[in-house]
Amino acid sequence: MPQQARRIAILGSTGSIGTQTLDVVQRLGGRIEIVALAAHRNIALLAEQARRWDVRHLCVADEETAARLSGEAVPPGSVVYSGRDGLTSVATLPDVDTVVVAVAGAVGIEATHAAIASGKTIALASKEVLVAAGEHTMQLAREHGTSIVPIDSEHSAIFQCLQGAPPGSVAELILTASGGPFLRATVEQMREATPDEALRHPTWNMGGLVTVNSATLMNKGLEIIEACRLFNMPPDRVHTLIHPQSIVHSLIRFVDGSVLAQMGLPDMRLPIQYALLYPERLDTGLPRLELADWSPLTFEQPDDERFPAISIAREALAAGGTMPAVMNGANEEAVAMFLERRLRFFGIMEVVHAVMNAHVPGPARYAEILTADRWARSMARSLVDGPQDCDNGTAGSAA
Repeated sequence: MPQQARRIAILGSTGSIGTQTLDVVQRLGGRIEIVALAAHRNIALLAEQARRWDVRHLCVADEETAARLSGEAVPPGSVVYSGRDGLTSVATLPDVDTVVVAVAGAVGIEATHAAIASGKTIALASKEVLVAAGEHTMQLAREHGTSIVPIDSEHSAIFQCLQGAPPGSVAELILTASGGPFLRATVEQMREATPDEALRHPTWNMGGLVTVNSATLMNKGLEIIEACRLFNMPPDRVHTLIHPQSIVHSLIRFVDGSVLAQMGLPDMRLPIQYALLYPERLDTGLPRLELADWSPLTFEQPDDERFPAISIAREALAAGGTMPAVMNGANEEAVAMFLERRLRFFGIMEVVHAVMNAHVPGPARYAEILTADRWARSMARSLVDGPQDCDNGTAGSAA
């Protein structure tokens, strides 16, 4: 008897994860049905995706963009949603089984929470959901019996290694990092690093923000926070190793000393496919890892002096409340200013730390998270551009 297709909504369909998800869907033939697609403002690509997959529930950033999308050649009978409410609407459609969350920024938190509450399986790629609102997100998932399957290669690796692990048997989670383009660079070279140099990642093909986060190692800082939330692991049992080849995606150490690793080529389509099919595995013709082609595999400890981002992220995690959201928002703005050539490479972490030092953490409720995120972005810009109105009149304003 043919297996019923899983019905999915993709939040962030025109981004890197979204487009690779569609490639995986194509490889899976009729195993996946796409019910809804959401994007920011790339209406040309969104309309093309809608036509290709005959998707009639579409969402964009705002009403103006929605009006422009309606003028494109979208499938007849299409319903176009907009804004945060629209994102929540497509994430909770009755026909959707699984929601792929791949939108950038805090905008995806509300839709993810609504999808959890409506019983959808969450295939999670957006870091903000667990960095800014991890405790609340995981509590909601427990209350509603909802599965959250990670798409990030590192967390997917840990998730796969944990399958069948008895409770209490895991001593340590070990996230791997490529080290980015500046792994062997001197402090002087990093001080003068350009955006073009920071975007030359040695092993992965990713968007601008994620690639720069890899260059600063902030991606590992964010992933430590995510791992603590997702796997209910205390921070002192989540560690990082530099692994330049990006073949071992992460490891777990058991209490008896055994170490289990998940390995594969640096290709996001494999963790995406695993998240969509979990717990099933299928051969869809993705490139295979041949270990002899990648010898040797090397590992080393990160250099905290040249890459302070991991320590900064641990500070945010220890402070708790809205501090991780502030760190994330400040980092995104600082990276944007670096890419605009208005901030030097080392200035990224200097701005992030300065914004955190000016923040008084409040409770990590949704409204407070959004307020803290907006404040952090404004404060980060003010540190580079000069004073702005950063006082929002709530807990979390500049101290």
